[in-house]
Amino acid sequence: MLIVQVYIDDVVFGAINNSLCGEFAKLMGSKFKISMVGEINFFLWLQVKQSSKGTMISQQKYIKKLLKRFEMENSKINDTPIVTSTRLDMDGLDSPVNETMYRGIIGSLLYSTSTRHDIVFSVGLCATF
Repeated sequence: MLIVQVYIDDVVFGAINNSLCGEFAKLMGSKFKISMVGEINFFLWLQVKQSSKGTMISQQKYIKKLLKRFEMENSKINDTPIVTSTRLDMDGLDSPVNETMYRGIIGSLLYSTSTRHDIVFSVGLCATF
């Protein structure tokens, strides 16, 4: 099995069988001008680490960038996900909310759910509010 990911002008591919990768690279090289850069380490804010034990995908750099962007580096860590019975309502305080910033945070968190399945419900709940 060969897995191919295409994003605009980048192509990432891989297979358990190295000969499949070689055949695919040869075929692509015969049709398009390509450059091979070797094993993938970083793609679309995803960090990829490969070892004999398997492949790990992480968004640690992306999350750190988000925390800095939204000035949340010193936020309290909560190991327990939000309970499914939680209901959000309007803040009783009359403090205005920066909607642009809120949407930016939610959009960024939605992207991060590809590797952080534990926050899918919480981010989805906030996205609908």
